[in-house]
Amino acid sequence: MQSPSPPAGTAPDERAAQALRVAAHFELGAPATHAVPHGSGHINDTFAVTCRSAQGHVRRYLLQRINGRIFRDIPALMQNIARVTQHARSRLPASGAERALTLIPDRSGAPFARDETGAAWRCYDFIEGARTYDLLERPEQAREAAAAFGRFQGLLADLPAPRLHETIPAFHHTRRRFETFLEIVRRDPAGRVAAAQSEIAFATAREATVDRLLERHARGELPERTTHNDTKLNNVMLDDATGRAVCVIDLDTVMPGLALYDFGDLVRSATNAAAEDATDLTQVVARPEIFTALAEGYLATARSFLCPAEIAELAFSGRLITFEIGLRFLTDFIEGDVYFKTKRPGHNLDRARNQFALVRSLEGQQAAFQRIVDRIAAQP
Repeated sequence: MQSPSPPAGTAPDERAAQALRVAAHFELGAPATHAVPHGSGHINDTFAVTCRSAQGHVRRYLLQRINGRIFRDIPALMQNIARVTQHARSRLPASGAERALTLIPDRSGAPFARDETGAAWRCYDFIEGARTYDLLERPEQAREAAAAFGRFQGLLADLPAPRLHETIPAFHHTRRRFETFLEIVRRDPAGRVAAAQSEIAFATAREATVDRLLERHARGELPERTTHNDTKLNNVMLDDATGRAVCVIDLDTVMPGLALYDFGDLVRSATNAAAEDATDLTQVVARPEIFTALAEGYLATARSFLCPAEIAELAFSGRLITFEIGLRFLTDFIEGDVYFKTKRPGHNLDRARNQFALVRSLEGQQAAFQRIVDRIAAQP
């Protein structure tokens, strides 16, 4: 069933009170005493919940309301996450600094609980001493994030059968995304096509790019892998003291995919010199030093299992996924803002313009970025 977010006018203290009521459904070991909104995600509602025992011990948890409008099969979603977190924890060395998310079961032992409205919630251990970054502050953060996602793919390379559920079918199927875009433009359900003519023209002019990886996969040149599928920089937690990656988070879209989708979204989210909804497009530039750090970090941990065709498409993958995400923002704007959370009128159109500006920058540097990949891949 759908689990809509609270109305925009819902007061923060009401939202916190609801989170505290839901926390009582989970095996936390002590009463939840405090809850505050946490993070900057577009899809789910997240709270940091503090528990205090009778002896005064304090422990925090991450409580999330799962967006049932986006994730239609929540039991399948949570089965994926339970399998992935358990397998990743079993593969990580006990003495290492890197960690895997730990699901906290509800009082019946299930991986999620439902509140009085039927909305689904899940709970994780809170990872202390680390944080996420929406914008890079230095190239070393890009290198760490890319290495973490490469390790994450490697940890799941031997995930036992059965195949994971597709929590959002055809999530990175760029041809289907493009066909959906064309259909929404044709229907113009919110009467917004006239406001996005230049962006629509930009997208339609690049239709030929959407099939490149799909066709290579269909020919057997690019293998299916278990991938994260949403590798934004802010989905890796970096240690506050050392700056090292400690945990990959936001596992809603972990499912079968192409390794290139993960690297491509890293390029999209990390190389941009501006925030993804910045409206000053002169600031939207793909930074070559960040791309270099991404390629170095990712190949350091993923080269052992990547095939030559995957390595050869790393530079292109960033351009493709940036175009895909821009297309999704544009489609959502035209449809009436039904998928991504927005904070202002035209927010999704601003995001689309931003991503398309980044596509232009990546197109202009394609040859240079390919040389970077070739150089790093050739190193022993």
